[in-house]
Amino acid sequence: MLAATVSAATRLVVTVVDPKSGQPVTGLKAQDFGLFDDKRALRVEEAEFSQSTIDVMLLLDTSLMGQVVQPVAEMLIGELQPKEQMAVVAYHSSADLIQDFTSSRQMLSRAVAKVKYGNSPHVLDALYASIDGGFQGSSFRRVILLVTAGAEGNSRVNEHEVLKLARRNGVSIFPVYMRGYEKSLFDLLARQTGGAPFNLRDMQKAGDKNVGAKIFEVLRAHYTVTVGGNLSLGEKLRVEVKRQEKVFASALPVE
Repeated sequence: MLAATVSAATRLVVTVVDPKSGQPVTGLKAQDFGLFDDKRALRVEEAEFSQSTIDVMLLLDTSLMGQVVQPVAEMLIGELQPKEQMAVVAYHSSADLIQDFTSSRQMLSRAVAKVKYGNSPHVLDALYASIDGGFQGSSFRRVILLVTAGAEGNSRVNEHEVLKLARRNGVSIFPVYMRGYEKSLFDLLARQTGGAPFNLRDMQKAGDKNVGAKIFEVLRAHYTVTVGGNLSLGEKLRVEVKRQEKVFASALPVE
């Protein structure tokens, strides 16, 4: 059972995205949120929206199918702001750090251009290895951009182990995928870590010209939500937003 022990006043990072526009939902108040741990309703006391600087770990699919998302990785690198840093991890059957954290777009682009493609994609193994000590010394909100063709191989770890480690290390996961083979997995990883999923094909069909800018707008935008009570939050943590329009909402407990 995945659990995070929290104090009487607990903060959560909450991301809310309009799936039609792909943009963050702003202007929400505490009364607009419903938080549930399984069937138990949590008392939301405060909700504050902010746009924060981020430290980004870019996980790039370098499996046999991964080359289809290489142009997206280049686009995402171009959205990095001066104070922000990014690292690049190339993954297939293993995960290899090919560029440590840097603010240099040139160094990041060179690293992506040099990768070779092959083997099968082990998404969960790559996530676990990257989260486990990958953000040591980071100063800002910790974000993983999982850029993937959309397939998962036979990882040794499961999604519950990844979620537990992500929560322990305060890491939000944002899957960016081309094909929806593992859509339910990507949704789960995002929903339970304060992230959001991005379907590249849907974004392209909608005529989005600058996919990178739209993704980074969501990465930087979040609510800090405070709930009351001495709680232990499990995997069935659920966020509801009181709006007529359907939204994607996720939460990450801040320890």
